[in-house]
Amino acid sequence: MRHQPRKTQSGARVVEVRVPDIGEFTNVPVIEVLVKPGDRIKKEDPLITLESEKASMEVPAPSEGVIKELRVKVGDRVSQGSEILVLDSASETQFAAQAAPQEQAPPNQEQTSEEVDTEESSEVMEAPDAPPDAPLAPTPSERVVELRVPDIGDFHDVPVIEVMIKPGDRIERESSLVALESEKATMEVPATSAGTIKDVALKVGDKVAKGALIATVLSPDATTVPTSSLSSTQSVSSSPSVTPSLSTGRVDNADATGNAAENGGTEAARSNGEVHASPSIRRFARELGVNLGAIAASGPNGRITRDDIQNFVKRSLKEGASQAAPTNGMHLAPWPKIDFAQYGPVEVTPLSRIKKISGLNLHRNWVMIPHVTNNDDADITKLESFRQKLNAERAKTGGKVTILAFLIKAAVAALKTYPDFNASLEGDTLVRKKYYNVGFAADTPGGLMVPVLKGADKKGVLEIARETAELAAKAREGKLPLSDMQGGTFTISSLGGIGGTYFTPIINAPEVAILGVCHSEMKPVWNGKKFKPRLVLPLSLSYDHRVIDGAAAARFNVTLSEVLGDMRRAML
Repeated sequence: MRHQPRKTQSGARVVEVRVPDIGEFTNVPVIEVLVKPGDRIKKEDPLITLESEKASMEVPAPSEGVIKELRVKVGDRVSQGSEILVLDSASETQFAAQAAPQEQAPPNQEQTSEEVDTEESSEVMEAPDAPPDAPLAPTPSERVVELRVPDIGDFHDVPVIEVMIKPGDRIERESSLVALESEKATMEVPATSAGTIKDVALKVGDKVAKGALIATVLSPDATTVPTSSLSSTQSVSSSPSVTPSLSTGRVDNADATGNAAENGGTEAARSNGEVHASPSIRRFARELGVNLGAIAASGPNGRITRDDIQNFVKRSLKEGASQAAPTNGMHLAPWPKIDFAQYGPVEVTPLSRIKKISGLNLHRNWVMIPHVTNNDDADITKLESFRQKLNAERAKTGGKVTILAFLIKAAVAALKTYPDFNASLEGDTLVRKKYYNVGFAADTPGGLMVPVLKGADKKGVLEIARETAELAAKAREGKLPLSDMQGGTFTISSLGGIGGTYFTPIINAPEVAILGVCHSEMKPVWNGKKFKPRLVLPLSLSYDHRVIDGAAAARFNVTLSEVLGDMRRAML
């Protein structure tokens, strides 16, 4: 970003703030002006929002100061170098630090080595000489490009929950590299250049911030990569990075619940789940506890503005509606606000990250899926006797076999018999899956997690027991990667080690059924001649009534009970 400094009588510097390098975009429309003359701003405060066909982005302030004059308005089209505004910089010293790398230093001023290094680091690196054992070396037409974490807002030390690339992978621009998860959001970092991955610098569990090195890529199009996305440590003077908005993708769970309010604007929550709002607007909504999915947009292209949020809050306060608990358009009574301390001592504890994330999903699933639960009992007397004998034989080698391993094996047999239970509803289409990935609920110190056992139909009971134990251990230790919680087709929630009889488990969308299991109990069962003691396992099958009817659910539970009563049926 180039600045044209002029010194005022008060000693402040007048800075002409311009559009930084925004890649290959030109004539990008200004859809929102976030400041006005007289505003006092801080460094990195958003000034304007731009929106191209591919992304929306905010242009941040290069330094703090007071807005003197605006040079753009909503609807203007800008490119790199276009003037945005005139800023009275707060400090001569600060401005000098900002202008140093962009303009030649005066004769009596020398650039520090730190500034020189920063300038050099913002350029695409020339490929170094590869050692003899290097797996990948650049050809004369290729250059080595560093892929770094872009500006991700106010987040620091964000954990890496998934690495989606490995050395040798061929990637395109915008291919996902890593997934990051903060307390507020999960985001994927896209590639800024196409090519072949040379080295990967991160692993699952690492914590990163803006500028952290993700990987290096051998790229034939290195010259097209915006340098702002590659600089490792940007000095105060380098062009402020443009903050990409996640609004062009799917809506975060925190924003997704609810229908658009009817206030005459464009419906914000589109049929494909998109909500158009800039990062600053999303932050503003989060600060007020407002659900963006419930707001009608009045901005260009259906974009939510600050005025839309403020008007929504005013209307909600006037009508007595509360957004603390999204209503999904059901016109529920406001959530009661009570000072519990007036009745006695209290302890206030924030929800864990897992509970906050899972709570949103559970609420959505319960509200949007018509649940019905079918309860039944399975006679597992013979199965339990066999399980205990098996564990006694394996006592020396280790590896305890739990009832969960048999439940998964039996569930797969039932799913093959009734394929609609191994499906997902996509609008008016039912997608039946020909693979069997069974999730199971794992109780962890942070809350409930659902690891997924992949390819359960191809594994024996002993292998299932070993893998489920490993996945549960990772979940309890907080080391379970995102890839091990995705791709499930059916879920089992077992409370067998705790107690209870029957309950209604909540379906894990986009699945259409979930099996709940409680503590087995010895009961007298009539066999036609007399009562005999039998070990009975309670089963609770919740199903999506849009896909499955009551008769099919009853048959599924009967089949499952028969298989658990005689596991030889799982081999048929």
